[in-house]
Amino acid sequence: MADESLTHVVTPAEPQPTPPPLILLPEHAEAPRLSLQRFSGAAALVLMFFASAGFTVAYLSSGGEIASAASETAAAAGTATAEDPFASMSVIAEGAYVFDLATNRILYSKNPDTQLALASLVKVPLVLAVSEVLEPAAEITIPPHSTPDGAGVRIPSGLTFEARDLIDFTLVASSNEGAAILTEAAEEGLRRKYPLATPGDAVLWRMNDIAKNLGLSHMVFLNTNGLDQSGTQAGAYGSAHDIAVLFGYAARTAPASFEQTSRDTVKIRAKTGETVTAVNTDEVLPAIPGIIMGKTGYTELAGGNLAVVFEVGPAHPVVAVVLHSTQDARFSDMKKLVAATVAAIAAGQ
Repeated sequence: MADESLTHVVTPAEPQPTPPPLILLPEHAEAPRLSLQRFSGAAALVLMFFASAGFTVAYLSSGGEIASAASETAAAAGTATAEDPFASMSVIAEGAYVFDLATNRILYSKNPDTQLALASLVKVPLVLAVSEVLEPAAEITIPPHSTPDGAGVRIPSGLTFEARDLIDFTLVASSNEGAAILTEAAEEGLRRKYPLATPGDAVLWRMNDIAKNLGLSHMVFLNTNGLDQSGTQAGAYGSAHDIAVLFGYAARTAPASFEQTSRDTVKIRAKTGETVTAVNTDEVLPAIPGIIMGKTGYTELAGGNLAVVFEVGPAHPVVAVVLHSTQDARFSDMKKLVAATVAAIAAGQ
């Protein structure tokens, strides 16, 4: 894995004044660092809507991998640190964060404010931005294109899909191709909505604007797909705390845009009948109880990233973030965090 050099981080120029921005967390103006801790109440109810009863029943009765790990964690805690299943937690990730959205508590943090490369986690703010101007049923005809990462073309030119399907494919498959198509499709609409946005980069401008409005001081986007810009410059940066705030915000304000990320596969169908299948890049997905949304990320500079929002029992959402782990260890790191979360909440903490 290439070393990450934060000396190459580019802080974006201060966005020019815009029409009143979409700010749904007003407390950021006075205390940005505490914003996530005030996320509760109605938020939990919205999240519960997309955490199906099946997930909750599975969590309570399946005895699956995470439930088993949680029992082992709780048992170990009984002889060591019964008060806190996270006390002996060790993860490979350089940055990690677990926040209980129902009780407004930080359950675990490791270097929560360290600025790290984000990789494909940027596809969450990308979707938030493009969804402002692309209606779910809007039809998008795929233009002639190549892929930003040099991979093969999976979404054939000339086919027409609904915007919601392209969003689902992009998130589930972590598709840089899909990110480029959505960026191009939303450019004109966002340029009209925000006349002072950077011409030709209105989507990227809006992504940074969203981060600014949420008070995410360590977050900056340099492209809309998260690919490394060079061997020393990542495509986006942010902290574990920043990502937790962002994912909590996304799950609360746009749950329909992200609900398909809880599925193993998604098949999208063109207007002429052709289909394209996306396989979820989140390998730990089946092991997380009550999964509501999640996103993976990996580049040489970022290492392995993963963030999820899941429900630990009815109306009890939690967000967990792993940054700068390894490609494989991000999944084992997340399993540990989820198991400790389940154990802590089961113990009434």
